[in-house]
Parts: sequence; structure tokens; C-alpha cells
Amino acid sequence: MKQQVALWDVFEVELKGADLANPFSDASLSAVFSFGNRQVVAKGFYDGDSTWRIRFMPDTEGEWRFTTESNRPELNGREGSFICSPARPGLHGPVRVRNQFHFAHADGTPYFPFGTTCYAWTHQPLAMQEQTLETLRAARFNKIRMCVFPKHYIYNNNEPLMPMFEVGADGKEDFDRPNAAAFRHLDAQVSKLREMGVEADIILFHPYDRWGYCLMGEDRDTHYLRYIVARLSAYSNVWWSLANEYDFLIDVKPVEYWDRLFHVVEECDPNRHIKSIHNGNPNMNFDHRKPWVDHVCIQNWDVKRTATWRDTWGKPVINDEPEYEGNIPRPWGNISAQELVNRFWITVMRGGYAGHGETFMHPQDLLWWAKGGVLRGESWKRIAFLRDLLEQDVKRGLTPYTPANSRGEFNRISGAHDGDVRYLYFGEHQPREWAVGLPMEDGDYDIDLIDTWEMTITPLEKAPLPVSPPLRGHLGVVHNAGPEAAFGVRLHGKPWQAVRVRTRKS
Repeated sequence: MKQQVALWDVFEVELKGADLANPFSDASLSAVFSFGNRQVVAKGFYDGDSTWRIRFMPDTEGEWRFTTESNRPELNGREGSFICSPARPGLHGPVRVRNQFHFAHADGTPYFPFGTTCYAWTHQPLAMQEQTLETLRAARFNKIRMCVFPKHYIYNNNEPLMPMFEVGADGKEDFDRPNAAAFRHLDAQVSKLREMGVEADIILFHPYDRWGYCLMGEDRDTHYLRYIVARLSAYSNVWWSLANEYDFLIDVKPVEYWDRLFHVVEECDPNRHIKSIHNGNPNMNFDHRKPWVDHVCIQNWDVKRTATWRDTWGKPVINDEPEYEGNIPRPWGNISAQELVNRFWITVMRGGYAGHGETFMHPQDLLWWAKGGVLRGESWKRIAFLRDLLEQDVKRGLTPYTPANSRGEFNRISGAHDGDVRYLYFGEHQPREWAVGLPMEDGDYDIDLIDTWEMTITPLEKAPLPVSPPLRGHLGVVHNAGPEAAFGVRLHGKPWQAVRVRTRKS
């Protein structure tokens, strides 16, 4: 009976070969996977102990055949086949861009990214890594930003679990020889995240480095990328982030260098996992309009600009660092939980997505943002609440209201709609009554007041329209603004409130 592998799962070919001077570079290996008249090439990699592997993620049910190609005779011309069976429950396939500004899994299931950041969690003691996974199971995050390489930065100066490259007789890492054990460990953690429904946003380079990983040179950078893409691209939950804060490496890796690295990833990844790159300076955004960039990944505290970023780049926007909940002496790491929740709501209601991070000082420097472990803040619960609200009603992705939809109110408050649901979010504003953005036609609606901090949902009744004075424009000319909506609502006069309106199903 032929081996069966579920749709979007990992099929692996294991081959044994001769000892080579440097098996990471002296042997080339790939396989051509065939389904009918369709062919897909997957690259292989050396995994230590005279063992080579080729991993493949089937995307179509039925019989697949493969033939290996190598410059080594013992690895070349090996043939086999397997049956791709239906997907396992909960496995929806890789995430793709859908409806221009949003995402969905390969099977069409909508995907709304509600991610967190734990840069160096896979480099911590094993017990702490298990603690991180347990926290993620409870916290409802569905994406995690994580580095391949360890990180040297404030609150994160401990030695990593193991070196990423083999250590030579001189005590230095040999960047021509990846440490297969370290990468096997990374594989295992990515696999565990997949089983939990968490996307692994893999950061390939970063500037916070005392080991020399960010200064390996273009040839070694290219070999490293080919190696890690061959290892991880068969996992359906992988995203590629070329860099965290790429612009802090701009002197050694200029923009055209990053473009070339994007192309290396594209060349080696048969599954075309989505790719982006992350800035440090808010004024140094990458040109996300380039066709090899799939979505906008930025850090910026001015989240009310989200709709403008959508219009500028024409792609999904994920503000992965709208600053972090915490209390460290850095302005990017000491906003309140309430403010981070506010920034999530503003971002989502303006058509984008936001990322979480937590930076509370700790006597052993156990900060979630750097090392994982446990969450000590309060924002994550409210972020999970927001995720649940969206997944309940939103199908295609939210389209934001803009100032052109009103008299300019949506410069200040935020609102969005999708199909039969619309939301208004007032943030720091605290009106007692409201109408702008509500339906222009009277009808049957379920109207709810949402307290985004208390996580309560209270039904509202329609109310008369608020009294609205005429608008006095240029040179004192009075304009008739027309009706704001078919009805209004009465609110509690508190900040951090939202209104949800859903067309009542007959």
C-alpha cells in the first residue's frame, strides 16, 4: 500500500550518501514532483549524519510521483510515489493574499492575522520554550514573529541554546556549515506551531548580532537562504520576513541587496509562501509596491494612517509594531494595555492588522517580546476578544470608511464594513449620541454597543438623529450636509466604545 500524506502536510524523502568534505555545498539535490502533467521542483538539504532530505507540501489530492536529481550518483535518479489524501481537520493550507487587502488560507478559510512577537524564543532553555507554547495555546494569537538567529539586545543577552553553524577548531562558527541540530530544533518548533494553528513569521536576518550572522556576505547569505527555505518551505504555516528592521543594516545590505535576497527566496520556495520585510525607522519604509513583496509589514505608532498605507501600497497592511505594552525605559516599549488595545481597534477599523508585543521589566530579563515564557499584561485578552468578533461576522475583510464618506468624522473616529456588518469605533472620543456611519436606509438591524476593554456586548435601540448644526464652509458659505443616517444611537459617554450594526436575517 502506498504511503499517504494529507493535503498541505509534509512528505519527506530521506536519502543516505557518501561522506563529503563539505556536504552542505558539495552535493546538489532536488526532486521533481509530478501530478499528471504538472511538475513542481523542491530543493533538498543536508541534515547531518550522511543524511539528505527533500520536503514537499502537496497541494492537490491524488497520486504524486517524484524523481531526484543530484550531482552525486547515490542521490540521483531515485524514484517514488505517494497518495495525497484529504486535509487533516484544522489544517487549511498556506495563507495567501485575498481581496487585495486581506488574507485567506488555501482552502478559502478567511485568515485575520492577530499576531505577537517573541524574537528569540527558540533560543531559550527548553522548559521556557514549552512554556511559550503553552501560553500561545491559551492566548488566541494566530501568528508569531520569530527570528532564525539568536538576538543580542537589551534584555536579551543570554547565550543561545546552540550555535546556528558548526563550531570549528578555532572556536568560531563556520558559516559554510549550518548546524543541522539547531535547524532541526527550529523545524520542530515550527511544526508545533502549525498544529496549534499559529503562523510562523520567520525573520531571516536582523541587526542585533554579536555572532556575525548579519555580516556573512552575499554568497553565504544566499547559501543560508537556500538551506533554510529547503528545510521549512514544506510547512504550511510559514511566512518569510526578510528582515527585522532592515534599514539598520542598510550600510552593508542596501535596498538592491534585499531585492536580490527576495529573489533567492522566490527561486527556492515552490509553495510561494507570503513574503515581506520590516523597517526600523518609521520614515524608512521599504517600497512594498514591488511585485516580490506580498504584504506591508511595518512598525509605526501613528495607526490612524493605516488607510493611507493601504492606498499607498495597494496591499494588506500589518503594523507588527504599533509599540508594545510594558514599562521598560524605551518609548516603544511602555504603552498601557488599554492603549495597545486602542491601537489594535483603530488599525483593524481602518482596514489593516496589528501585532502584539509585551515588554515588562523582569529581574531575570524574561520579557515576552524577546524570550517568550508567560504573558504578564492585559492587552492579549482584549485582542483575543477582537479576533473573535471579526471571525464571527467578517467574510471578505473590512473596508474602512474614509473622510469622504462623511463630513470628516472618519479622520478622528474609525469605522469599517463588510457585507451585512459594520463597525464604528470611537477610541478616545466619548459621544453620548451618534449617527454618522450608521445605515442610510431604515430597516431591521441588530445594533450592539461593544466595550472594548470590559469585553461586553450590550444591545442598543434605534434613537432619533442627533441635532446637527449646518456646516459653515469657506468664506462663511453655509452648506447643507444632508442626513447623516436613517437613525441614531444613544451611547454611554465613555471612551473605548464601539458600535456594531448587523442586518437582521429574515
